Amino acid sequence: MPKPLAAPRGPWLAPRERAGLRGSRELYFLIARFLEDGPCQQAAQLLPKRTDWTGKEHPRSYENLVKYYRHLAPDHLLQICHRLGPLLEQEIPQSVPGVQTLLGAGRQSLLRTNKSCKHVVWKGSALAALHCGRPPESPVNYGSPPSIVDTLFSRKLNGKYRLERLVPTAVYQHMKMHKRILGHLSSVYCVTFDRTGRRIFTGSDDCLVKIWATDDGRLLATLRGHAAEISDMAVNYENTMIAAGSCDKMIRVWCLRTCAPLAVLQGHSASITSLQFSPLCSGSKRYLSSTGADGTICFWLWDAGTLKINPRPTKFTERPRPGVQMICSSFSAGGMFLATGSTDHIIRVYFFGSGQPEKISELEFHTDKVDSIQFSNSSSRFVSGSRDGTARIWQFKRREWKSILLDMATRPAGQSFQGVEDKITKLKVTMVAWDRHDHSVITAVNNMTLKVWNSFTGQLIHILMGHEDEVFVLEPHPFDPRVLFSAGHDGNVIVWDLARGVKIRSYFNMIEGQGHGAVFDCKCSPDGQHFACTDSHGHLLIFGFGSSSKYDKIADQMFFHSDYRPLIRDANNFVLDEQTQQAPHLMPPPFLVDVDGNPHPARYQRLVPGRENCREEQLIPQMGVTSSGMENFTSLNSTKFSSFLIEDSH
Repeated sequence: MPKPLAAPRGPWLAPRERAGLRGSRELYFLIARFLEDGPCQQAAQLLPKRTDWTGKEHPRSYENLVKYYRHLAPDHLLQICHRLGPLLEQEIPQSVPGVQTLLGAGRQSLLRTNKSCKHVVWKGSALAALHCGRPPESPVNYGSPPSIVDTLFSRKLNGKYRLERLVPTAVYQHMKMHKRILGHLSSVYCVTFDRTGRRIFTGSDDCLVKIWATDDGRLLATLRGHAAEISDMAVNYENTMIAAGSCDKMIRVWCLRTCAPLAVLQGHSASITSLQFSPLCSGSKRYLSSTGADGTICFWLWDAGTLKINPRPTKFTERPRPGVQMICSSFSAGGMFLATGSTDHIIRVYFFGSGQPEKISELEFHTDKVDSIQFSNSSSRFVSGSRDGTARIWQFKRREWKSILLDMATRPAGQSFQGVEDKITKLKVTMVAWDRHDHSVITAVNNMTLKVWNSFTGQLIHILMGHEDEVFVLEPHPFDPRVLFSAGHDGNVIVWDLARGVKIRSYFNMIEGQGHGAVFDCKCSPDGQHFACTDSHGHLLIFGFGSSSKYDKIADQMFFHSDYRPLIRDANNFVLDEQTQQAPHLMPPPFLVDVDGNPHPARYQRLVPGRENCREEQLIPQMGVTSSGMENFTSLNSTKFSSFLIEDSH
């Protein structure tokens, strides 16, 4: 049996040293209690002594100590160590949250103080040299990022730079709402940019597609023809035409240069649920895909040179039982694969390698409908989200599709999370997205949280909390992998830093006198300078950097007087304006009116394309009444609508 440790004795010990000695003895007992429960039972014989009322010390047996401190469990010391970490985390956060260790150093140490964790200030000279041929890595505890002057100078000297140094995420705090424009009479579920980012398209439940100028918010044109709600829109990669799908079972395609209708595609027997232009190029041959609530998918062949679309599609009917709907689709980066999700829980993959679309796989791993799907930006991987509370990252390996399961019930290691998640009985994935570099997958969950996952391992990295209702919009930044935009029915639009798992900035869509407006869609421009949102009240919200002075020159409500005039349809479902018997794109430039139909002042009328150089009297509409009793706007100007909208990208 080992001898007890000899403790220093004598009246020369200071009170502070005596307290330390007592603490060490208590620690020895806790260690002994811990060792007694483990494999090192003999080492537990090192026991502190008992001191009587006269100050004399006496040996104590281990059993006596255990009875005296019966409130202490064998793992009491371990519980103390586990408790220290979270308490210290509240005062001085770790550099890597969730990592619990007794052996850490620096900001991971349990002995860290505010002084020891003081931020390191980077000097400009540290940026001006390459380290092993690479730009320098900043310390973990660096404070404010280096100035843009130092960063640009270092790039000039060494020829390289890191995006996070040149553009810190704090820059995105300067994005502000330039303008909120009321342009539709119903909810707007669709918004997209053209390929140049100079035009914004909105598709609404009022059956209209509208074209807006990104730089100043002007209303440029209204595309009429649909007889039901707009469900999806897509702009081709050549930036020459836009396709819109509707609940009227039709797809209408317009020329972006002249706004002339190019085709009315009728291949579905129910609402259109998704539209995608394929990035695949084979000479001048291109494909447009559409999915419908009738359980079918159509591939429309069209020519990039003539813009002619074959009205007879290659059609696949995927309806193993009545009521099955195909509800989402996504092309791979090169257009070789297309993946679709359906209400029958099956993911279907189509292949274009043979020159014609063919179905190559049916993946039946989800247990509820698959209503969100997205291919990665630069590989053949894709992520699927389901109402069963899981998402899966798919990759084609060894002639088969293999997946990594992402369970929405997963929580980060070492972090306790309580709140809405505990109240939701069944978790569901509402939307999925990739970051720009495909390192992370983001899933929106019906408990109002966003979860960020490692796309290669499936490990949960962050839980992003900030929304107060379900999120159906996830939009990654076009070139910055750290930034993600999210929007939901709570009216919040949030800019996230995915690297740190924190909120950069948020916007609340409060409408005076009407409460908040639920945000239904959000898109970022290709250059990253703007993003646009649409809401449940018919608004278009334009956000961006810089001054809002150009947007201050336009009206808050912008409609054309001809937007809601009745149309007549021919046998092929092309439309004419009922009153003028003209195709909508050939009519004279319309007048700008507010939501009640009242004309705007002359200074706003000059913002209408085709009216820029009109005389003052030509900008004042003359009210008239037709034989049918309908009010009509006329003016002295009879200039036709010309190709003023969007220049050919070529």
